[in-house]
Amino acid sequence: MKFILLNIFVFFSTLLFSQTDTLNKDSLFKKNKNINLNEVEIVAEKDNSFGISRLNNVEGTAIYAGKKTEAVYLKDINANLASNNSRQIYAKVAGINIFESDGSGSQISIGGRGLNPNRISNFNTRQNGYDISADALGYPESYYSPPAEALERIEILRGAASLQYGTQFGGMINYKFTEAPQTKKISLNSRQTIGSFGFFNSFNQLSGKVSKLSYNTFYQYKKYQGWRPNSSLNHHNAFTSITYKFNERFYIKGEYTFLTYTSKQAGGLTDKQFETDPSQSFRNRNWFKVNWNLLSLSCDYKINDRTRLNFTSFGLNAGRDALGYLGRADRPDDTTLNRSLLSDAYKNYGAELRFLHRYSFLTNQSNFLIGARYYHGKTNRKQGDASKFSDANFTFLNPDNLENSSYLFPSENYAVFSENIFQLTKKWGVTPGLRYEYISTRSEGYFRLINKDGAGNTLLDLKVNEARENIRSFLLAGIGTQYKINNKIDLYANFSQNYRSINFNDMRVLNPNFQVDPNLKDENGYTTDGGIRGAIKNLLYFDVSCFLLKYNNRIGTVLTVDTLSYQIIRYRTNVSDSRNIGLEAFAELDWIKLFNKNSLHKLSSFINTSYIEATYINSKQPVYENKKVEFVPTIITRTGLTYSFKKFSVTYQYAYTSKQFSDATNSTSSPSAIFGIIPAYSVMDLSAGYSWRYLSVYTGINNLLNNAYFTRRAEGYPGPGIIPADPINAYLTLQIKL
Repeated sequence: MKFILLNIFVFFSTLLFSQTDTLNKDSLFKKNKNINLNEVEIVAEKDNSFGISRLNNVEGTAIYAGKKTEAVYLKDINANLASNNSRQIYAKVAGINIFESDGSGSQISIGGRGLNPNRISNFNTRQNGYDISADALGYPESYYSPPAEALERIEILRGAASLQYGTQFGGMINYKFTEAPQTKKISLNSRQTIGSFGFFNSFNQLSGKVSKLSYNTFYQYKKYQGWRPNSSLNHHNAFTSITYKFNERFYIKGEYTFLTYTSKQAGGLTDKQFETDPSQSFRNRNWFKVNWNLLSLSCDYKINDRTRLNFTSFGLNAGRDALGYLGRADRPDDTTLNRSLLSDAYKNYGAELRFLHRYSFLTNQSNFLIGARYYHGKTNRKQGDASKFSDANFTFLNPDNLENSSYLFPSENYAVFSENIFQLTKKWGVTPGLRYEYISTRSEGYFRLINKDGAGNTLLDLKVNEARENIRSFLLAGIGTQYKINNKIDLYANFSQNYRSINFNDMRVLNPNFQVDPNLKDENGYTTDGGIRGAIKNLLYFDVSCFLLKYNNRIGTVLTVDTLSYQIIRYRTNVSDSRNIGLEAFAELDWIKLFNKNSLHKLSSFINTSYIEATYINSKQPVYENKKVEFVPTIITRTGLTYSFKKFSVTYQYAYTSKQFSDATNSTSSPSAIFGIIPAYSVMDLSAGYSWRYLSVYTGINNLLNNAYFTRRAEGYPGPGIIPADPINAYLTLQIKL
């Protein structure tokens, strides 16, 4: 009701001031006297308590009209937030495929509409509006995942994100942190969680407002022993945000994020090993380390009630190191051999400027957005031998003469974009948009070819220097439309062109399990979708849509024979074009309010399902024609039931994912386990929470029936091989909020 009243107020206020020249001014105002009204801004169109809604047509300096969007509100869902449980957090977002191979939640991997989930690499991933991935152009993988306990909501924009946010087919994900309270000088939020397999998470947050300055800071410590041998995690995450509000129209905000964690990885299994005992581990020398330093400085200026300017700059100084034995899972780890170390260092910076103006068009309010972006990335990637021991020693044995490769990958990007909501009638609007991109990617470095005989004698040691540059510029276009059936329900449709440049992994990497085609080309295509969404009397929320994702020159993985070892390996190349067609549907109904809208009890159920047909088409090699695209389950269904009364709530959730292939040749199995079918699986979760004054307690059991399943076949770290998902596990959280 509050949001309805605010909408009515904004509508009539706008109508009043836009039409004052046609009214009798003396009947409204005293002559020569100005009356100023404060601006009313609705920050989210959330008119239900289901934990999910869509984004507004305009939010801040971003336009979302006519696009498929979701906003997941963390405080309204029962989930294991301490472990960033993606299966629960994204339960109400249709078409999301998840790699469930990290029970601690330090590494999140999700994909949408049939795109590879690995480290969210097919989404443009942001935090409070700015980039957080390793390298937005050349290596868009996210080794840092913000803690769910710090978030207000997760904003998701599908394929139409390419015009405002850059070249990704999957769309955009923005983690929006909880803002500092404006009525308290100091506020405390402390959450302590214990769980199965030595899991412990401590999240402590202080925030508040003093005069014109607002602050928000937290520190998170997490440790995890893991359910398999040779597993462990030590994780530290800190964040600070300071906002100075000069007046009601202008503020400056600075943010800093720090993350470091070290994990020991149990490695992958063969199919036979998994079927015998998925808790086994045959690797005790594999480690992974991440260090992340992320800075942002932004300012926002409301020039007047119709015009807004926003500037955001950001920088990343980070790195990740993967250490261990990369041999196949069906071969023992020869501890007499040195381990392999892959070390990346990322130094990136960029800035975005956005200008939004509201204006009258055909007596209706329309919106014009124009923006520009600059991005500079530099990745230093090295691969060579490290010690043969089992400790976490991330040091090269020969740093000045690496055994594998050493490369510098500079990149640069300029972009200008614009979108405009033409509100043709009070119910119907059209939103066209354009984006111009200039992209430059380079590689400078060397790799070594070393061949040895059976006795270990070196037959060939050749150092090959390389220098490559790829410069391209192009224009992306799109158009969306939206028709409001009533104040709560609307129809929407969108078409947007997409583009994705090849990343650094596609340029050069030495791995005994796979190779890369040196003549890879960038990918391009388009996404179109349309549907109906809305709410009915705060009883039912729904969003039903269909989509087509056309992917040209799609990079995929095929099987081939290595010309040196004569073994079957995975080969990464432009397989062919692909076409993903799908249906996404979500609905949630409050059954008790259906009969008694004033009841303090709530009993709601939701159903979330997607059906996707993804096939390779127009392939130059007939063996791939009409084959299924890898990592695309035909059916993903998640459903759940929530009962709540006052401050108590309990949720049961069921998730089903059908089988999927892990390579473009649709192989069913292999001795190495790095390719083959990922079988269908189902999982059940049970969660509950209770609050009393400033105390809250949350608890739950994940994988209630202790199903043994896996979602990933890794070709490198943390495998290679099958990475089993977590068995049954429980957690308990105590929260103090003052």
